Amino acid sequence: MSRYDRHDRDYRDRDRDRDRGRDYRDRDRDRDYRDRDRDRGYRDRDRGYRDRRDRDYRERDRGYGRRDRGYGRDSRQGGGAGHLARIHGTEEDRVNCPFYFKIGACRHGERCSRVHNKPVFSQTVLIPHMYQNPLATQMAMTGRANVPKGYHDQPPSDEFNDFFIEVFDELSKFGEVEEVVVCENLGEHLLGNVYVKYFDEEDAQKCLEALKGRFYAGRQLTVEYSPVTDFREARCRQFQDSECSRGSECNFIHPKKVSSRLLNDLLDHQQHAKKRSRGRSSSSSSSSSSSSSSSEGSGK
Repeated sequence: MSRYDRHDRDYRDRDRDRDRGRDYRDRDRDRDYRDRDRDRGYRDRDRGYRDRRDRDYRERDRGYGRRDRGYGRDSRQGGGAGHLARIHGTEEDRVNCPFYFKIGACRHGERCSRVHNKPVFSQTVLIPHMYQNPLATQMAMTGRANVPKGYHDQPPSDEFNDFFIEVFDELSKFGEVEEVVVCENLGEHLLGNVYVKYFDEEDAQKCLEALKGRFYAGRQLTVEYSPVTDFREARCRQFQDSECSRGSECNFIHPKKVSSRLLNDLLDHQQHAKKRSRGRSSSSSSSSSSSSSSSEGSGK
């Protein structure tokens, strides 16, 4: 082989090795590119998962925030049943009527935008429009009631005392009465309302069932349970302290004043009547037991 042939062979070998090396490099480079693209795909997929997860978390938190604002509370405060129990019957409660919860009556009546949760049992019974207020008669005739200054500080009239005695005696027949409140308001939803609170719910049930369909002063009575159990929250504090700025149209109860002497006499009479009834029941039970024992002795 000549020197030129060997030289050509060397060139061919060198070119072949160079081409082969280039092929190896291209193959390695393509493989690196594929791996990089695959890794980028994994990273993009993971990033997509993270983005969707974070978006879901943000939407969930935003939904909780809207719900908390809807309930009218700060998200830092406690929630759940405790929060609902705390705001029930208050101005923060957007569902239940606070006036009906506190007073058992609402000036909007059935047109109220909030719910009137009427109790199915209670210690308190409401008899609407039972008391005939003389100022209401004057307002019906003239269109307005001229309430003289110091009218509410005057002692109750004999007509009202007779009315209160009659009502108290009748209501105490069904059980032990804790309190009787007569409204002096002139608003339609409180006009002439009489509240009676018993110590026992069963006595209130007896009163409700007995007064249904009965008439008083020529008018049929409508009787219902009342959610009011604490009249301190239902009474108007301005009226108790001095003079209410809203007058007789106030939405809180203006109780008709009753002399303490009359009220104490009625409560004492109720206690004596209760003791007499207990004595009669014990004597009747003892007599029945003695009669049964005597009959057994005669039989022997």
